[in-house]
Amino acid sequence: MINYKKALLSNIDKISSELKSEEELEFVLKKRLTKKEFKVFCAKEQDKSDEEAAELANCEPKRAVELYKNAVKKINQERIKQEFVN
Repeated sequence: MINYKKALLSNIDKISSELKSEEELEFVLKKRLTKKEFKVFCAKEQDKSDEEAAELANCEPKRAVELYKNAVKKINQERIKQEFVN
């Protein structure tokens, strides 16, 4: 099981206040990321290789790297960051 708070804190550049609960963070991530981005993000945060993440998302390893980068970019957008905090 992934720790969403830890994953977000390691990827968000600047955070203004305390993050929401694990369930709320998972809901926001599922709402704001595509299904493949969410799967790849979770896999990479669980220290899985690019190949394993690609297999979970049913894509090529190169595409999995792009999906992870896109997910991190989305997470760092101000309007989305605001949804992570109380």
